[in-house]
Amino acid sequence: MCARFGQFIPWDTLVELYGLEDGPAPNAYVDHYNAAPTLDLAVVRHSAKDGRRHGDLLRWGLVPSWAKDTSIGRKTINSRAESVTSAATVRTAFARGRRCVVPADGFYEWKDTGDGKQPYWISSADGKPLSIAGIWEGWKDPKSGEWLRTFTIVTTEPNELIALLHDRMPAILDEADIPAWLGETEASPEALQAMLRPFPSDRLRMWPVGRAVGNVKNEGAMLIEPVGL
Repeated sequence: MCARFGQFIPWDTLVELYGLEDGPAPNAYVDHYNAAPTLDLAVVRHSAKDGRRHGDLLRWGLVPSWAKDTSIGRKTINSRAESVTSAATVRTAFARGRRCVVPADGFYEWKDTGDGKQPYWISSADGKPLSIAGIWEGWKDPKSGEWLRTFTIVTTEPNELIALLHDRMPAILDEADIPAWLGETEASPEALQAMLRPFPSDRLRMWPVGRAVGNVKNEGAMLIEPVGL
């Protein structure tokens, strides 16, 4: 499960890191230290029409094209790597190249303790953004005719570090795998699934943070400050 993450990378930095051609309207991209489902968040996509990478704001919580309404999005914030080729919610999008990268400064996970759940902040050891594998989809509102574009975060088995907290973790892509995941270069379904492996523990760092992050209304850099160290 990945239910919260941070996305406060400056837009100019995202453009440089991912080679983006364009992005959301000015002021639409805002910092999130407590990115939660149903929010519009930045993802990187490749356009087959112009052959370029674009940065877009999509809603977190995938709504399949066949859904009657958007309520299913509450249950599809994550999709298991093991079933991206078979799960009804994502198999078509995965096969047709509707795959994206979700840039994240880090993500949160909770550990059960004798005194409730203790949240932890997990980020890259080198300070660079994490490139989380995502799948996106378009859904047309049958009443208004308007399109809604949403995404899900792919999860995989945990590495040794995350296993101390949870039995799943986001599927973090190596930089070399991003072109194939986005559909810029050809790759078989088997090769794509092979990219969705546990990220090496030595490339991550984590520390405990305050429980304020548990409330989606709380925001700000104080959420990732270490506690009890």
